[in-house]
Amino acid sequence: MIWSPFAADTDYFKPSAQPFMVNFAVDDLDAVLAAIEAKGVSIHARKDESYGRFAWIMDPENNKIELWQPSKPA
Repeated sequence: MIWSPFAADTDYFKPSAQPFMVNFAVDDLDAVLAAIEAKGVSIHARKDESYGRFAWIMDPENNKIELWQPSKPA
């Protein structure tokens, strides 16, 4: 588990009004996204970085959730 504090004025958690976000590491981001989209969950955004692939969704209470597939070591 990693705890990563952000500045009080960050907008990283938007559109959620909460001052936090839950982050889940996943093995296969595409499979997770396909499964949750099949259940009617909308993907808020996606982004690929050198250290992994990310997607963000909103839970039923409008809390932002980050899904992260870490890059495999070279």
